[in-house]
Amino acid sequence: MASRLIFHGAAGEVTGSMHLVEHNGKTISLDCGLFQGRRKLANERNRSFPCKPSQIDAVVLSHAHIDHCGKLPRLVREGFSGPIYATAATCDLVKILLADSAHIQHEDAEYWNRKRVKRGDAPIEPLYSKTDVEDTLKLFEPRKLRETFEVVPGITARLHEAGHMLGSAGVALTLEQPTGKPIRITFTGDLGRPDLAILRDPALLPECDYLISESTYGNRMSSKPDDMHGQLAKVINDAIDRGGKVIIPAFAVGRTQIIVYFYHQLLHEGLIKKRIPIIVDSPLARKATEIFRLHPEVFDEEAAGFKKEAGAIFRSDICEYTASVEDSKALQHRHEPMIIVSASGMCEAGRILHHLKNNVSNPRNTVLIVGYQAMHTLGRRIVEKVKDVRIFGKKYELNARVKTLNGFSAHANAEELLQWTSPLASKTKQAFLVHGETDQAEVMADNMRDAGFAEVFLPKQGDAFELSA
Repeated sequence: MASRLIFHGAAGEVTGSMHLVEHNGKTISLDCGLFQGRRKLANERNRSFPCKPSQIDAVVLSHAHIDHCGKLPRLVREGFSGPIYATAATCDLVKILLADSAHIQHEDAEYWNRKRVKRGDAPIEPLYSKTDVEDTLKLFEPRKLRETFEVVPGITARLHEAGHMLGSAGVALTLEQPTGKPIRITFTGDLGRPDLAILRDPALLPECDYLISESTYGNRMSSKPDDMHGQLAKVINDAIDRGGKVIIPAFAVGRTQIIVYFYHQLLHEGLIKKRIPIIVDSPLARKATEIFRLHPEVFDEEAAGFKKEAGAIFRSDICEYTASVEDSKALQHRHEPMIIVSASGMCEAGRILHHLKNNVSNPRNTVLIVGYQAMHTLGRRIVEKVKDVRIFGKKYELNARVKTLNGFSAHANAEELLQWTSPLASKTKQAFLVHGETDQAEVMADNMRDAGFAEVFLPKQGDAFELSA
């Protein structure tokens, strides 16, 4: 039976990571993430799979971001019952992220059903429930980095440091052959960057016959992470001078912790004019921060050293973590300069919408964008500095300053992607670029061909490729 690679999600787009490997009568999935975008399309895509979920034998999960793991409970709901392999830190993060996602699914369905009932339309069901999440979590099996383990008979895997977020890993698969050489596949997951705060640098990519690489910033350069201290200090100090707030939409896991860590470093170094409060307004971020504290083994040397020197990385007398909705609402009545970090990172849901609604029209305030904003999201429209933004169905003038600091990105930029992938050029038969908009992937493909890759493909949803040793 032929071995095949089938692309389903994050093929020709950024979100919804899911790639199938068929071998020896078995099927495994690399990731199983939520598609994020226009509501109608997202609803359709998130309720579909490339095959019956019961036909998938195992999942290997690269990391806990919701566009990589968020569809797992739907997979389980529709019949998947195999093991899900990931690092221990990823397993811990997934527990809180999937529970949060189920809560959002439930609230989202309730909101739209109120409208549908008024129109006489049939109600919609949430994508999955809390029970589906509980059933999913039972299937997780943690694995250590650099440890070889059997995924299914005939396929082994080894996880390697991806440096993208807490617990993130790339995946090296070996497909055993009855005779001759095995087939080797390397999946980058989402690749991090050298010198990214808190986390270790990505490991070298394992040699392979077939490479599946992310391409999010395949044609984009971003500032080096170590440039961010000065730029962040300037944004905060400017806001202090104007007496305004800094509103930071940030993913609850990873970006929020880096912002808090950097702010404490800046205070420690005396680079902030005035000690203003930094408020993390996200129950999920509060839980995620506790998981960061449970896994210091993944910290890099700098973070470990600062923790030893300062006593704590994520907590201080001016760092507040809101606990209740009332605490969150009370922030709109506080008018002193402050930093508010809240989810979601692309401004599509959560408490950040309320903070934007209350602050985007005030020119004293600053909206600081510290991560990638997908097309058709509110975050993208803010980055594009449109005249008005629509929040909760109402238009608000965008008078606040908008600053974008791409150096906080946990995605390797164009130069770094080429740096990680180029050593494999002469040994790889085919490379596939995923998790990127077409314009980014096309330039990265050209750069990889120039670096010596024989064949580089930009697969679309449903594309299948036969594999050979």
